[in-house]
Amino acid sequence: MTEQSLKTTDLSDAWGDQAQVCAPLFRDFGGRTEFHGPIATVRCPDDNSMVREMLGEPGAGRVLVIAGEGSPRCALLGDLLAQRAVDNGWAGVLVHGYIRDSAVIATLPLGVKALGTLPRKSEKRGLGESQVAVRFAGVDFRPGDLLYADADGVLVLPATTPDAPS
Repeated sequence: MTEQSLKTTDLSDAWGDQAQVCAPLFRDFGGRTEFHGPIATVRCPDDNSMVREMLGEPGAGRVLVIAGEGSPRCALLGDLLAQRAVDNGWAGVLVHGYIRDSAVIATLPLGVKALGTLPRKSEKRGLGESQVAVRFAGVDFRPGDLLYADADGVLVLPATTPDAPS
């Protein structure tokens, strides 16, 4: 296909049931409200050690999906890790949990969606898993699948979808 729209509304219309659409839980916090890319995942309730590790890798336009179980006990992303994401070429971060340092994150050229803000930092115990399938907000997130986010929401297409826009 040529000149496809990357808007979540158009993708939802075009791909129908192949498109998984997140429940409307997330707010925009990054300096970019539109972002997309292949998914990388981290499962890490209350411990952002794996987030730091993943964002230290070359992002190559990927989106880090953080499965934090929606825990209100601590933030899983702050300004230092968001800057690390920018420095390493990540397109965005989707957090099923909370962030902190939102005023600084809003100035960075990074897409960030999360449930909200919380000032408490996370524990650092080295717990969690990376590059595993995770599920929240009614969507299955698998490494390599394609995530699209904008002001209207978050949508995921399987990596095997022919002619998916990039």
